[in-house]
Amino acid sequence: MPKFEECLQRLEKIVQELEKGDVPLERSLTLFEEGMQLSSSCRKELEQAEGKVEILLKKNGKFQAEPFDPSAEKVPARK
Repeated sequence: MPKFEECLQRLEKIVQELEKGDVPLERSLTLFEEGMQLSSSCRKELEQAEGKVEILLKKNGKFQAEPFDPSAEKVPARK
């Protein structure tokens, strides 16, 4: 099973190819189907990661599940 980052990179390529608009219908359908499978795989990985984060939070003394909120992060992006 491909890693999360690989799935995202492939999804980006599929979207770019479909956005060109000059892809034959048969190829578009194949790409769309592959994209949906990759999207589903990414979603499952994210849900598993979220579950692990909740378990870690509970182990650290917080007994209430806290969903990860990337907008709450105060760390500036490194360049």
